[in-house]
Amino acid sequence: MQKVHFIGICGAGMSAVAKLLIEKGVTVSGSDEGFYPPISDYLVDNNIPFIKGYNRENIVDGIDTVVIGKHAKLTPEENEEVAYAFQMQKEDKLKVYSFPEILRAITKDRENILCVGSFGKSTTTSLMAHLLESAGRDVGYFIGAAPFTPSSNAHIGTHKNFILEGDEYPSSNWDDRSKFLHLNAHDVLLTALSHDHVNIFKTHAEYKQTFFNLIKQIPVDGQLVVCLDEKNLVDELENIKSLKNNLVTYSLESKDADYYADNIVFGEVTTFDLYSQGLNLGSFETTLLGKHNLQNIVGVCAMILEKELLNIDEIKNGLKTFRGVKRRLDLLTSEDKEIKVYEGFGSSYDKARAAIDAIRLHYPDKKLVIVFEPHTFSWRNIDAVAWYDDVFKEARLVFVYAPPSHGATTHTQLTQNQIIERIVLSNEQQNRTQQVFSISDKENGMKTILNNLNQDTDIVLILSSGDMDGIIKELPSLV
Repeated sequence: MQKVHFIGICGAGMSAVAKLLIEKGVTVSGSDEGFYPPISDYLVDNNIPFIKGYNRENIVDGIDTVVIGKHAKLTPEENEEVAYAFQMQKEDKLKVYSFPEILRAITKDRENILCVGSFGKSTTTSLMAHLLESAGRDVGYFIGAAPFTPSSNAHIGTHKNFILEGDEYPSSNWDDRSKFLHLNAHDVLLTALSHDHVNIFKTHAEYKQTFFNLIKQIPVDGQLVVCLDEKNLVDELENIKSLKNNLVTYSLESKDADYYADNIVFGEVTTFDLYSQGLNLGSFETTLLGKHNLQNIVGVCAMILEKELLNIDEIKNGLKTFRGVKRRLDLLTSEDKEIKVYEGFGSSYDKARAAIDAIRLHYPDKKLVIVFEPHTFSWRNIDAVAWYDDVFKEARLVFVYAPPSHGATTHTQLTQNQIIERIVLSNEQQNRTQQVFSISDKENGMKTILNNLNQDTDIVLILSSGDMDGIIKELPSLV
């Protein structure tokens, strides 16, 4: 593998894998239908050449490998560049890989630690990578988001371990298996089994099965670390033990777990004691908000200590400097603003609830205002409409941005009106006084939000995995 071309390179995962190959000395190029910040900036900063538009001439002489992304427009029927790549493979002139297949090839000689689950994947992967890196280990890692720490989302490293965020989404347009099943897992940190990607996994049983398939892949000497705070994991614990009986458990507070936190004091800097098998390992501190982040920290500590990768002091020191992942409760306004605006990654019910609970925990005297965009397929899917019954229950105001239309033909999509009607109906049934607003464009949406804010009492939480046509970027400067 000397010269690799990426079709659909303008994605966080694809561009990160391209960076890994460059660090290995491979020549890389890429194409996509459009290039926009932050990925376009990422490609420039990492000297990754790219071409706008799909064309068979993009696959030039000398390319021995083509990586094709998972996107509806990247099929041989719709895309001449993809069709040409498969034709060249049939003629034994190059090899075609899916995204997880190339990641597997890159890490085939490493001992891979996968962070997987319905939520917490990016944070646990980033934290594990940061702790090892800050302690002087040149660890390799791949993070499917943009972390504040470590300074990049991908690094090839030289350490025997490689830390990977493992995604359960299908691998490619020709392979329905979950991406993480390709990643040669040696060790797995499993955070949660709440039903997600409901457009792909039609039942909860289907969703859980793909994780069980991953657990079966863990070798005898591999480590499985499982959270005891998540109901679905607890319900399936005996089943999981039958697949991997030497697992280790962690919890935020349950003393039934092998690792747990106690004596927790939440604040601007949160402190807690970490226990292992009932033994106090010392006092730790973090600037991350919310119980869910503390839970993630305990899980990462469990994996690192079980594998004897770091000592207690190295973990303590690294944790103090960990700043988390972008879009996971970022403070978008300055500290002196009357109204603070935070951004959470609201791609699922559980992620939205974790962000809301964190804001309520750290700002109990403030009135919560939520600006929400149903961006993911799950939020837009009629099968998940019950999520809206209580997800925003503590909010004083809820602003619902119009759902995007991409992928709408792949599932039964909720309309903006249906979403709002469901929230309003639930409020009426539960006697809530919450106000719900419909917003459909940036200019009028910003006016509606600003006209209804109370400078003395409110705190704003933006929840989306999109950009709301620029509202996320511009609103914090106007409150």
